[in-house]
Amino acid sequence: MRLEDALFNWLQIQIVADARPDDQAAADTRDFFLQILTEDHGISALSIHKIDDTMFHLRYEKEGKPKLQMIPRESGEQLLQDINANPKYN
Repeated sequence: MRLEDALFNWLQIQIVADARPDDQAAADTRDFFLQILTEDHGISALSIHKIDDTMFHLRYEKEGKPKLQMIPRESGEQLLQDINANPKYN
């Protein structure tokens, strides 16, 4: 899995896990993507650094160097919106 894809997937499920703290499947999935990021891509210190009107700003370290990845807010929040819109999951 490409680094950018893993970061995007982690962000989406992190947003879901934050919004649904009792959702163990969301927490497990978040941990799975974090494991991919740490083991396969050498990422550490990953966090959502900032959220503005249009972007999520992810900060992390790779090979000891600080990095920034920006992801459109609308895309990042789409999974949670899809879950909330489906009565099967509420």
